[in-house]
Amino acid sequence: MAIALFAVGMGLVGDAAGLTAAPTTGQYFLRAAIHVHSTMSTGSFSLESLARRAEEQQLDVLILSENFTLRYDYGFQPLEGFLKYRVAFPSVMEYGVQRFLDEVRAVQDRHPNLIIIPGVEVAPHYYWTGSLLHGNLTMHNAQRNLLVIGLEKAEDYEHLPARGSAYSFVWGWQSVVNGVPLLLLVPAVWLWKSQDQRYSDWKGPVFRFRPVLAVSLLIACVVLMANAWPMRMPVYSSHDGTGGYRPYQALIDRAVERGALVFWSMTEARDFSQHSFGPLGTVTVKTEPHPDALVLTQDYTGFGGLYQDARRVIAPGGVWDQLLKSRMVHEQDMFPTLIGEVAFHGTTDPGKDLDRVYTVIQTSERTSAGILASLKTGRAYAVVRGDQNILLQLDEFRVLNNGQSAGIGETLHASTSGGIIVRVGVSAVDGKPYTAKLRIIRSGHIIREVEGQTPLQVELVDHEAQREEWVNYRVEVVGRGGELLTNPIYVSPTDSSDTNKSQRLAVRLGVVAQSRIARS
Repeated sequence: MAIALFAVGMGLVGDAAGLTAAPTTGQYFLRAAIHVHSTMSTGSFSLESLARRAEEQQLDVLILSENFTLRYDYGFQPLEGFLKYRVAFPSVMEYGVQRFLDEVRAVQDRHPNLIIIPGVEVAPHYYWTGSLLHGNLTMHNAQRNLLVIGLEKAEDYEHLPARGSAYSFVWGWQSVVNGVPLLLLVPAVWLWKSQDQRYSDWKGPVFRFRPVLAVSLLIACVVLMANAWPMRMPVYSSHDGTGGYRPYQALIDRAVERGALVFWSMTEARDFSQHSFGPLGTVTVKTEPHPDALVLTQDYTGFGGLYQDARRVIAPGGVWDQLLKSRMVHEQDMFPTLIGEVAFHGTTDPGKDLDRVYTVIQTSERTSAGILASLKTGRAYAVVRGDQNILLQLDEFRVLNNGQSAGIGETLHASTSGGIIVRVGVSAVDGKPYTAKLRIIRSGHIIREVEGQTPLQVELVDHEAQREEWVNYRVEVVGRGGELLTNPIYVSPTDSSDTNKSQRLAVRLGVVAQSRIARS
């Protein structure tokens, strides 16, 4: 029997720290800031400062998403391996992977009450269009990112397949082209060995032409080879935009193989900017919304469904609900988990702070392993802070049938008898009344909508659920108090075979009884 564990006590009201533990159930409800950058990449706060700030804001978990690599090359075809211009920004690869992990452990030791989980934000591929001559160079998909969370070893990070990570490069025909500058050694050596004193023009100074030319060729060889290093090349060319989601699937596969959780990041956020790239002139950097990534890739853990930007993926009947429906077969851990993304780099933007968007994670262990396991199975809900710093909290969300119950991320194995009961309770953290609209969504369809003042309590008996197929229930709350989105509770199909057996047995008993009556 799946026991409902997601009942947060009313002692939470007025004190967000009360989310941390629920002693009566043996479960922890931990507030996690996910997608956080420090000065180890593009953030403005050191990790130590972030840890202190998180504790001040009563957060329990800090999940980092440092930029993995921000190295961008523009190569001149077909010699792009060594005739190229590079721009680099602060990232984990620049900082040093082992140094990054050591810093996380050191800060964790100084803040034992805060759980810090390492992670990186990775854009596996980008590509160029336009012309340098025409001044319209455009770099695409530099912000098509995945969050890779929970890896603990440097080699696991170093071998993630992404442009800018030379460890993941491969040998190919382009590697041979990259070695072309080595041919300059042949004339350089010949010129050096066959030195011949030459005279310059009519001005008359004596000039050793061949040694100077030999040295010049040697310097050119060294410079070009250094630019081409490490000779190997990324699997996908930066001049080829036809790879689709193959580079992203390759990253997902490698990261999952190494034990990481992988989340698509802010798939509906649009990025457009223009930057000066030195000799390349003004370059346009553009990433279009890509919610289709959730459909066209597989085996990722989940996606950012709540963040400070427009989102339609989570709309009732939208992409998320369609994904849930298509994957609701037998493997619960394949359901994509929704998380909240704070995308924190600093406090320069108005209203931006660590606890502006967070994810409440239910776990039986207050450890990194317990948190990652809960995220993988979807035992979490996401919250974004509303006007006047109002925060919503989930007091209860259960699905019940015949004495059995399940909470978020769990599966209820319902019987054919009795109705499916859905119970939901939502309030504001400060306990005050605020207008909010609560929706109960079953498999993409809104089955109950309630608008009123917090706290809101709803109990629904769902007689219309299709009992012979997988069903999921999730909750959405919006209002002045911000927004709250839960991951689903799943209800498995009822086993009709038991009912059929009972019916056949009843028929046989009836036949036997009639036979006995006839004989008497």
